[in-house]
Amino acid sequence: MPEEKKRNSNDQKSDVHNPPSTENKATMDNKSNQGNPNNPAYKSSRGKK
Repeated sequence: MPEEKKRNSNDQKSDVHNPPSTENKATMDNKSNQGNPNNPAYKSSRGKK
């Protein structure tokens, strides 16, 4: 069996601030889309059609 890499406190900090998940990517993509005036999500996030 391969040895597991021991995690240190910096690894934990990285995971807290940059979660390695698809949920985080989706959240960041949505936030970017809502801030982009060329994206339909921009208008809908401001209550406009």
